[in-house]
Amino acid sequence: MYLPKAFEETRLTVLHDLIKSHSLGTWVSANETELDVHHVPFILDVKRGEFGTLLGHVSRGNPIWQTPAGPLPDVVVFRGPQTYVTPSWYPSKHQHGKAVPTWNYAVVTIHGQPEFIEDPTWLYEHLRDLTAEHEAAQALPWKIEDAPSDFTEKLLAAVVGVKIEIRRIEGKWKTNQNRQEADKIGVIAGLLAQGNDEAVAMASLVKQHLKIQVRS
Repeated sequence: MYLPKAFEETRLTVLHDLIKSHSLGTWVSANETELDVHHVPFILDVKRGEFGTLLGHVSRGNPIWQTPAGPLPDVVVFRGPQTYVTPSWYPSKHQHGKAVPTWNYAVVTIHGQPEFIEDPTWLYEHLRDLTAEHEAAQALPWKIEDAPSDFTEKLLAAVVGVKIEIRRIEGKWKTNQNRQEADKIGVIAGLLAQGNDEAVAMASLVKQHLKIQVRS
């Protein structure tokens, strides 16, 4: 990943937080002839390995779990807030015109070799943990125990678990760090005026780079 120093995020807790809050990973692996791309929701276990371990599952019909490991590690990308930024939000643009549009985003890229798991006990515990994490906000959280056991057993037989210990992790926060203070404030105001969740989340990230405090 192209990673200019100004946009590099190295704090492991920050990188982990993005994975937890945007847990659908874009998983890229190489077979003998091409790249395979899959989209998988992962759980992050921060206590396993130096940088943590991703836990997920795929359909048994997905050939990725039977594809021989290549010489290169697999890559999983987690994307956080992203939004277009117009130069019209920069006061500097109105002063001298030397400004162009850009795109702000926050992403985490991890590298590691997948390990596939067929053990039904492991799969049951993984699916229980996965649903518990994402059902927590529901008024009536669904639990895997709510389904009939014979139905659950059939579903477990139809999936394969995957565990990816993170060997390398990179974070890129392209959030106007390279702009002057007035331009950052202009971007924050422009994003907040849009009002959608993505824009508000990005405004919060830009605000973290201000040297002065402003009211939202």
